[in-house]
Amino acid sequence: MLILGLTGSIGMGKTTAAGDFRRFGVPVHDADAAVHQLMSFGGAAVPLISGAFPGVEVEGRIDRAKLGARVFDNLDQLRRLEEIIHPIVAAHKSQFIKTASRRRAPFVVLDVPLLFETGGDAACDAVVTVSAPEFVQTRRVLARPGMDRRRLDQILEKQMPDVEKRRRSDFIVPTGLGRLESMRTIRKIINKVSAWPARRWPPWVVRRSL
Repeated sequence: MLILGLTGSIGMGKTTAAGDFRRFGVPVHDADAAVHQLMSFGGAAVPLISGAFPGVEVEGRIDRAKLGARVFDNLDQLRRLEEIIHPIVAAHKSQFIKTASRRRAPFVVLDVPLLFETGGDAACDAVVTVSAPEFVQTRRVLARPGMDRRRLDQILEKQMPDVEKRRRSDFIVPTGLGRLESMRTIRKIINKVSAWPARRWPPWVVRRSL
């Protein structure tokens, strides 16, 4: 089974692209959605985060706004949170891949915002980056509630530049040319990678290639 990584900077249209992959029948693991689930009522991360960051649990779930305020401008606190979240999300992702493999999916998509930044691309057979012109990206992000230019700049400082992501990717999905063009590109990607050999899954394929 082939593993395709999907990434892109904030406001580039990655969520829409992930939805289009799903519409074409491709299983997609959404890292952000997994984190949200893990922080919701009954989520595995709730007691761990609550213990590390007292006061962020509200009615059995993690208040993401309160947690964000604690870690956004504090690198040490952010790293502490990542040490809690990353192993749990990794286990969630591993189970997703195993389930898709048992169902004989030809390939899956791993939707990871910071794929390159965290080295996650090493676990993928190919990487797709969604991209749009900077003015389109800025317009989209500033239209979000509670967002301003300062906060956008802070987020972008923590992300690999779009030009570098595009350089390191196998495929680019342009999202500033209209939805139809993006879907056409995704359809072409699906047709192409469907014929590619898997190098990352199952695990014995990786061991054999070493």
